[in-house]
Amino acid sequence: MNRVVLGKAAPVRLAFACILAGGHLLIEDLPGVGKTTLAHALAATLDLSFQRIQFTSDMLPSDIIGVSVYERESGAFKFHPGPLFAQLVLADEINRATPKTQSALLEAMAEAQITVDGATHKLPAPFFVVATQNPVELAGTYPLPDSQLDRFMLRIGLDYPDPAAERALLASTDRRELLAQLTPCLSTAQLAQLRSAATAVLASPALIDYVQALLAASRTHAQIRVGLSPRAGLALLAAARAYALLEGRAYCVPEDVQAVFPGIAAHRLIPSASSSASRDRLASDLLAKVPVRN
Repeated sequence: MNRVVLGKAAPVRLAFACILAGGHLLIEDLPGVGKTTLAHALAATLDLSFQRIQFTSDMLPSDIIGVSVYERESGAFKFHPGPLFAQLVLADEINRATPKTQSALLEAMAEAQITVDGATHKLPAPFFVVATQNPVELAGTYPLPDSQLDRFMLRIGLDYPDPAAERALLASTDRRELLAQLTPCLSTAQLAQLRSAATAVLASPALIDYVQALLAASRTHAQIRVGLSPRAGLALLAAARAYALLEGRAYCVPEDVQAVFPGIAAHRLIPSASSSASRDRLASDLLAKVPVRN
């Protein structure tokens, strides 16, 4: 992964932590910094079936989930699956579609299934959504509602590469050729085993106290109108366990929580009307103010 997505070891590790924790990933950054390349590389490395959906302002929910078509021969409707039926789905530039189309992903992301005309259809396992979005101040975007943002376990950014990584990028092979050369490192069965191992990583009572203190601080912070929910706390603990597993440990330490906390918390926090601080700044402030529990 790091040979394809240059100079982004930390975001790559967070992406793997997200999939091991059973969540979905939101990548928010400027166009052209490697968001789509990261999703392609994840699918190739983990040997997952892959579909890319390019979200546009005229897209309909049926373009994503599929549609039931009447067949004259059988005299019945037959469901034709949409591109959502893949193990890794790249929802590219998700905030360029209207809220109605964005919401078509809600049931899929929460339940790994969709419902069409009263019939429920299971999605492939594992089911992992990687959504990319451009900053909301760019033209032609529709901000994701908070209820949908909450469905993403982690939100990360890639930012511009450092000078050394950018020079290597400019001097090396085209990313599309490198993606074609990637070979899987894990089978689906091995990925399932790692997911099970992540859930078994030990989180001590003291560590859970630390997680709970972060949640409580987010709800009483003067510049935060809506703090972190219990679901955010569960996501924080699951991601910290997965991060600890990637670090080669069978137990969590506070540094694991701190590594994933900005990606878990920032997009879920809603600043107060009087606050001028960004969500990322508020997440960093919470980490700085809440002491580690021993």
